[in-house]
Amino acid sequence: RAKQHQLGIGGNVRGCQKTPEDVKKKLQEAEDKKKAAKMAKSGEVNENPDDMAALQEISRIRSGKRQSEEETMLPPQKKNTTKGPLDAMYYKKPEDTIGKGKQTSINDAFDKDARAKCCQYIARFFYRNGIAFNVAHSKSFKLMIEAICNYGAHLKPPSYHELRVPMLKEELRLTHEMLESNRKEQAKYGCSIMSDGWTDTKGRTLINFLVNCPAGTMFVKSVDASAYMKTGQKLYELLDSFVEEVGESNVVQLVTDNGSNYVLAGKHLQLSRPKIFWTPCAAHCLDLMLEDIGKIPRVDKVIKKGISIVGFIYNHSLVLNLMREKLESELVRNGVTRFATTFLTLQRLHNLKAKIRTMFTSEEWSKLNASKESKGKKIAAIVLQVSFWDDVAFALRAMGPLVKVLRLVDNEKKPAMGSIYQAMVEAKENIMNNFNNNESKYKQVIDIVERRWSIQLHHPLHAVGHYLNPKYFYSNPLIENDGKLLDGLYACIDKLSASAEVVDEIRGELAKYRMGEDHFGRSAAVRQREKIAAAEWWKRYGANTPNLQLLAIKILSLTCSSSRCERNWSAFEHIYSKKRNRLEHQKLQDLVFIKYNQNLKERYDSDDVIDPVVLDNEIDSSNEWLLGDEVEAQPDLVFDGDDLSWLDVDIASGAAKPTINTRKQVALQQKKAATPAPRPPQHSASSSRTNPKRKAVKAATVVIDEFDGGTYVGDGDDDEEDEVHDEEESSGGGSDDEEDLNFNDS
Repeated sequence: RAKQHQLGIGGNVRGCQKTPEDVKKKLQEAEDKKKAAKMAKSGEVNENPDDMAALQEISRIRSGKRQSEEETMLPPQKKNTTKGPLDAMYYKKPEDTIGKGKQTSINDAFDKDARAKCCQYIARFFYRNGIAFNVAHSKSFKLMIEAICNYGAHLKPPSYHELRVPMLKEELRLTHEMLESNRKEQAKYGCSIMSDGWTDTKGRTLINFLVNCPAGTMFVKSVDASAYMKTGQKLYELLDSFVEEVGESNVVQLVTDNGSNYVLAGKHLQLSRPKIFWTPCAAHCLDLMLEDIGKIPRVDKVIKKGISIVGFIYNHSLVLNLMREKLESELVRNGVTRFATTFLTLQRLHNLKAKIRTMFTSEEWSKLNASKESKGKKIAAIVLQVSFWDDVAFALRAMGPLVKVLRLVDNEKKPAMGSIYQAMVEAKENIMNNFNNNESKYKQVIDIVERRWSIQLHHPLHAVGHYLNPKYFYSNPLIENDGKLLDGLYACIDKLSASAEVVDEIRGELAKYRMGEDHFGRSAAVRQREKIAAAEWWKRYGANTPNLQLLAIKILSLTCSSSRCERNWSAFEHIYSKKRNRLEHQKLQDLVFIKYNQNLKERYDSDDVIDPVVLDNEIDSSNEWLLGDEVEAQPDLVFDGDDLSWLDVDIASGAAKPTINTRKQVALQQKKAATPAPRPPQHSASSSRTNPKRKAVKAATVVIDEFDGGTYVGDGDDDEEDEVHDEEESSGGGSDDEEDLNFNDS
């Protein structure tokens, strides 16, 4: 008050009229210096005059006033922006107001211009601070903008200290509050501990620990386990300590990858804590199956060729531009695992094969320098090979049913424990059907699946989940005679029951479930056996069998995969490995905890999560994407309504070896036939085709003579009908020369 009185700056006291001007000037300088120091300490900066002018321009544009109008007006008085208790009471939460929009008004044109100027400041913030563009898709970014708008003008931004200490503590509290429902579900129905290790750029081995329950997945912590990963015993001690932290009574299973150290640690854990199961990650097991299938020579060859095609296109900017113009799509599709990505990319190639072929026979392609390079010629030759597309179809038929199961186990909202057993049975059946139940064609693939399934993936929890799923139990009258399922059922009852009395009660309650009695037999329960999730079905109709109901909900709510651990690797490394980050360890853990759990919650709550539990409607095996049938496959036509096929282009362009006899070849065969010596077996077309008609085929800009007709050599599988194709397979495949087989994976 004394300063205000002497300076005469108003406030709650009248200004002094007797203060000398030189004293008032010194007092004002001291006051300004003090304010500047205070602003610097709080992280505020003096406004750039140009920026202030721009901000005033935005305000002027939004008001719809012309510059000439403003010049004739009195200088605007600064608004009173002081906010009191009532302002906080009526503050609108951004979650409630975002997306509601506003009515169209006469000022929309002015708003558009003002928005452009305002957004330029937001863009500049992104550019100057190295923020990734995809942050603009983040829900939290949109909520931040909405919150600023709801506050109004002159919002004082948070300071460095506020962001680092009090606001971080508050966000941590809110995150724990958000996860309270998860903890209640863990105590009620049990949970799965998910663990997965990875190595960061500094060579440290880190393990992420997450807990999954019916309410979603919750990140708990990451541990530098470099000293624990060397032996199974050390790893067991780490896992055991985490089980103790979560609470043994809450844990039903521990899900890890299939490394030998995890296998040993899991076995030790089951011995020391007999009420807990160790389960290998189903996504990892399925990826190993896909990897083994990828080692089959025919599949391995087509994967390498596919990588060559995609790599060549994406590493030549002009070719990439042509591809995007012709295909109107990208070629690479990312999956949850490495070999899922391989499958999805091959699938994309197959779906776009007509456009890809057209692209590599177009005039635009022939004008590019890349088309004249040896690498470009090899890629074009592969694309025009019928045998290459047959091999793509073969790979999709072998891998497709397993990718379908991979999508099932990777589901966020509906746990797959009650479905994975049936999904694997159907996957094997679909693989056989894809090859027309010809054992010689599918045997190698099925052997791979059986080996991995029996050794690593088949588990008592999978069996009991299948048994307690009403969709499968009541539709299969033979299920009660399946010894493997019953072994798994009784093992789980004994392991997860609190006492022998509970075991006896559950076995007694099983009779009602088997016979469909009580609530199980109600018309609504019967109708919903296949319509709702199995765990939800038990919640609605299992009340009169309380012990069996609790067991069923526990098991049917379990996850089969720890793949959600893997999704968080990059986020953790971004925070943990930043050289500029000097936060102490606890603040670092708090940041990771907040980021992981809020991302997991947002993903779980999103409406566009794939729901692959309905197995019949997701991917109807590979045949859903593949055109034609293996037995009755016909060459694809270049143009609808014409008889010119891509097989003709294949032969005419020299991409493949000729599958018909030229006149010279026919003459040589006739000469050999006239000699008494036995003729070696031929893999060429029949000698009855001695005088085929000629026709011209235009490949790119070159007209090449070729013979009309010829035998169709590829239908997506190896059999006696594909003699020429088989010969090419044995010598290296397709029409490639030996040097063409060694492509760099560019």
